[in-house]
Amino acid sequence: MNDTIHNRGVLAGARVVVGVTGSIAAYKSAALVSALVQHGAHVDVILTEAGARFVTAATFAALTPGEVHTGMFAPRGIPHIALAADADLLVVAPATARTLARLAHGTADDLLALTALGTRAPVLVAPAMEAEMWAHPATRRNVAQLQADGVAVAGPASGRHASGAGGVGRMLESDALVGHIRRLLGRGGDLAGKRCLVTAGGTREPLDPVRVLGNRSSGKMGVALARAARDRGAAVTLVTTAAPPADDAGFAIRGVATAAEMHTAVMAGLDSHDLLLMAAAVADYRPAAAAQRKIKKDDRGASLVLHLERTEDIVSAAARRRRERGNAGGTAIVAFAAETERLEERARAKLAGKRVDLVVGNLIAGGEGASVFGSDDNEVLLVAPEAPPVALPAMPKEQAAHHILDAARKLLAP
Repeated sequence: MNDTIHNRGVLAGARVVVGVTGSIAAYKSAALVSALVQHGAHVDVILTEAGARFVTAATFAALTPGEVHTGMFAPRGIPHIALAADADLLVVAPATARTLARLAHGTADDLLALTALGTRAPVLVAPAMEAEMWAHPATRRNVAQLQADGVAVAGPASGRHASGAGGVGRMLESDALVGHIRRLLGRGGDLAGKRCLVTAGGTREPLDPVRVLGNRSSGKMGVALARAARDRGAAVTLVTTAAPPADDAGFAIRGVATAAEMHTAVMAGLDSHDLLLMAAAVADYRPAAAAQRKIKKDDRGASLVLHLERTEDIVSAAARRRRERGNAGGTAIVAFAAETERLEERARAKLAGKRVDLVVGNLIAGGEGASVFGSDDNEVLLVAPEAPPVALPAMPKEQAAHHILDAARKLLAP
């Protein structure tokens, strides 16, 4: 895994060609191109004649240092040959009904169609059209043909159309498309063929129908790990207490709230995954009995005494399941430890006590360290059996996630 991937993800340095066709959804393509450039991709744009009726070439020229092509002919060279040969990915967004038909039938009548015929890179189309057009049998046949030819189809989504009507046919938003693009670019990575189970967020234990006992975890580290694993080719199951990220293409999402629900989801998926990354902040205690009605101040006087009981220890349960079934070929387990003091000591105690393969520790604000729940950066310590600890300086969480996966990958069977 090279340094550019550590720094910015699978899009860093990738050559992406974005084809923009004649739909009102072309305005979303500007946001997509901008997002890809911000992720470090080299983006060239093919703007069809119809697409230029909605968004101008000047718009895209302002968003990418790459070329913006508006026709088949150029003063020098043959554009479609160079674009097709150099591309790591061709994205057609928006892809109108007419465009889908032309691509399905190999009609080479403009630069975009020629490039699609000539490239051996993955092709992704993001359909955009009225719901009736999307549902038409001819469109369904064309989409089926494209999929049979290996073309990936992202969307469309349901919602309001330019006509004012609703239904399925809206082009996906740029964040969602970036997720699909990352999945396609990363499918040959060093975790291809592996299955990763990632937990994210802080559990919430009901006190009454209104209140919960929770913690300050944002879930950002777990999501960063899920993205990084997908970028490297893994199939990812994300068990999360938070709303799924917008770029969740390639994730199987399991939404949970409490420690008990997370325990059930993790144990149900454990045996079918190669790696468990237990990044969620799971409550250690919950109310022994949640009130059925909202607790009122008048009911409790000047103080409130809560009776708490221990929650399920998910990491210990997973490690115990692995031991019971034999360690050979079992799921590798990475635990996380957020501490306010004596980080290495407590991380090593967790490593030995829970009998896991790796502990990722970090000091949180209020103790000796500077990490803050909800921040975009993290400073972690990797602790493994019979090895000196590895301290990673403060860095973006997605960058830290790749370093954590570098260590976790060594735990996996070939």
